[in-house]
Amino acid sequence: MTKAELIAVVARAARQPRKNVENTIDLAFEQIARSIRRDKRFWVPGFGTFTVRRHRARPGYNPRTKMAMTIPASRTVGFRPAPQLKKGI
Repeated sequence: MTKAELIAVVARAARQPRKNVENTIDLAFEQIARSIRRDKRFWVPGFGTFTVRRHRARPGYNPRTKMAMTIPASRTVGFRPAPQLKKGI
């Protein structure tokens, strides 16, 4: 499902204008991202938990040149589904 499809489904179900729903969804995503940056975690009961995951620097290679290189340390967002969500899949 794309963001546009989500907006359309929610607007239809809530009987609200698409623009209002789009603004609400944008604000919700902004708050989720802000929470992940601030608290390193965002939890939705029955859905799952978004957490910041750290990856250490590691050896690798450039696939174009086949030259060895070090892949720098990085952070990413991971998702762990709640048991209720896993059960329904």
